[in-house]
This record gives sequence, structure tokens and C-alpha cells, in this order.
Amino acid sequence: MLTKLCLDDPNWLMLASESVKYSGFALVEGVLPASLLTELRAAMYRTQQEIERDMGTERLQRAGEMGVLRLMPRYDPLFFCLLELPAVLAVVDTLLCDTAVMHLMNGFVLPSVPAEATPSVFQNRFHQDFPRVLNGYLASLNVFLAIDEFTEENGATLVVPGTHQRATSPDPRYLEAAAVAVECAAGAMLVFDSTLYHAAGRNTSGRDRLAINLQFTRSYIKQQIDYVRALGPDAVLARPSRTQQLLGWYTRVVTSLDEYYQPEQKRLYRRGQG
Repeated sequence: MLTKLCLDDPNWLMLASESVKYSGFALVEGVLPASLLTELRAAMYRTQQEIERDMGTERLQRAGEMGVLRLMPRYDPLFFCLLELPAVLAVVDTLLCDTAVMHLMNGFVLPSVPAEATPSVFQNRFHQDFPRVLNGYLASLNVFLAIDEFTEENGATLVVPGTHQRATSPDPRYLEAAAVAVECAAGAMLVFDSTLYHAAGRNTSGRDRLAINLQFTRSYIKQQIDYVRALGPDAVLARPSRTQQLLGWYTRVVTSLDEYYQPEQKRLYRRGQG
């Protein structure tokens, strides 16, 4: 049985931190309001159409993914607001560090497929999002947002408690047997150590299941996408200073001696970023 925390509990952050430390994950409900969920659903479907237009269906199918949406803020600035949610910032600051950067922001429009026809792809195979165990050092943290209700029928994320920070991989048969479906209301936040074994469930509900995965790492770890270059300085500088930091604005790599020899306030890689 999953322990569900709530933002109304003054101890939720401490309890979430302890749960991630010992179980590898924590579930916090009531993070996203209903009005924002409605906006996010619509924005995700628009973004999916625009990505398909830009990349082409055939190219996306070759990638072997099921409804993954990458670089979403480029298509709709609404997604920036996820980096400004107090609950998200609280878990990143407390569990990881206050100089972390966003490694990735991926949306998931998990389609409904008959159980016997569900393809085997990376998403629904047990895996770690950060497959590097560093002697208990937490280098990466996931914040998985349920845009729709998560049920076992619609492919709720599967987690295997206690499989984080392990130097050896568990037997696949154990992962299957010990997996727990994270069933929760829309608007919940699943926080987990990125070394935890997890997988997407199989959606046989008859409709899509939407979610957004935010992964945060220590600032010196390369992002999956260079968000500063991909979004452009105008888009980044239009956001609050903390969002700029999460996008990687304060940890850019210089490309010339002119950029290197700048006064401190103009340097691309700022002091004290971890």
C-alpha cells in the first residue's frame, strides 16, 4: 500500500524526504490545481501535434517511444510554470540542492493499447533514469506529475520500493513481482531517487494517460537538452531568476576567450553553482 502525503500536512516535506531516502520514492497529492491541469492537458495535445508536424511521424516512430513530448516549453510557455511551483522547488532544494538544474522535462501521452498489443519500449521496461550509483550520493531526482488520474488500468507508473542506490541490478523476475502501481489523483507529484527502478504501466483503459516528468541533477551534470540554446536567451531571461538557474542559464560553457575573461557579474558560469 502506498503512503500518500498531502500538502496540507505541515510535515509533508520531511516525510517525503525520509520516504525517498528509505523507499526511494514519495507520493504527494494536491500539488497541481484543477484549473492548471485543464490548461496543461490542452497544451500537451497542442504540443504533440506541433512536434509531429516539425519532426514527422515516421521519424518519431523510429525513436521507439510511446507519446513522449520533449522540449515542451519551446512550444508553449505554460510549461515554465512547473518550474515555479513551490512544492516542486521545495523538494528539489531539500532532497537535492538549491543549485540544481533541470536535466529534462518530458511529457507523456501514454496511449491506450490492448494488453497483448502493447509494444515493449524503454518506457515500459524497468529502468533507472540515472543509472549511476555513487556510494549513496544523490545526484539526480525525478518529480513526476500526474496530469490525469493514475490507475492500474490506465498505466500508472510502476515503482519497485527499495531498489534505489543499489550497486547491482535486481533480477528482472523480482522487479516484476515486487512492483507497485502508483495510483493517485490527478495533480499528484511522485518524487523519486533517479536510481530507483521503475516503468510505465500498460494502458488498457481506452483513453490516453497524461503525465509530465521533470528530472533534476547537480549543476555540473550535462542536461539531456541544452535548454538555454534550444529555447533562446529571450525566452529564458523572461522567466524568474530561479527558473533561469534551473534551465541552466548560470552554468553555461564559454566558447571563446572573450567570454571567459569577463567580470564576475557577466560570466556564463556563475560562482557557487555546486
